[in-house]
Amino acid sequence: MKRLPKIATDLLMTALLLLLMSYSLVGEAAHEWLGVGIFLLFLLHHILNKNWLKALFRGKYPPIRILQTAVDLLVLLCMTGSMISGILLSRYVFRLDIHRFSAALQAVHMLSAYRGFALLSLHLGLHWGGIMGMAKRLAKKPSKIRKHALRGAAFLIAAYGAYAFVKRDFGDYMLLRYHFVFFGDEPLPLFLLDYAAIMGLFVWTGYYLAKAMRKSKARQPENDFKK
Repeated sequence: MKRLPKIATDLLMTALLLLLMSYSLVGEAAHEWLGVGIFLLFLLHHILNKNWLKALFRGKYPPIRILQTAVDLLVLLCMTGSMISGILLSRYVFRLDIHRFSAALQAVHMLSAYRGFALLSLHLGLHWGGIMGMAKRLAKKPSKIRKHALRGAAFLIAAYGAYAFVKRDFGDYMLLRYHFVFFGDEPLPLFLLDYAAIMGLFVWTGYYLAKAMRKSKARQPENDFKK
């Protein structure tokens, strides 16, 4: 029961993050209000996970923890950049709209948004093992057929996510090769489907990367840890 507020907060953040990426499809005013919403949820997320901050300088740092911490700090950097630039560019909620630095702020906002989306999804994947462990404790033990079906579905989502990543020029936006986002008049559900699949690609990558690193550590001879 103690984990339910954390799960609910993370699910809401994920939903808002997908909607935020749609920008003009939901409207500029709605985009700003969604940004305020995810900012409040981001603060709540850190309040609920305050033990992570307390343990940041405690204990050992094996490779998997180094990677998780590095990704977490980069997520924090991207979220901070996105929120500050979004507030300064605001035309509806905060009504600042600083024209003098608008080009630089837009660049910061786009870089923070797209890289933050990728890093947040990777962050979710790196911690997916813990989420799956909690789900197993709450549900009945799945059969082998169900396990294989879920793994197959995850692979298909990741494969479509790779296709959507290329189709949507996601990498070009991450590298700021485009300074404006072009959506056209496509239906919002189609856009959300593609971006959910891209998120799934990063989650899948993070999960199997963490799994490989844990297996590598488990196979490492004990003497290697004493060097």
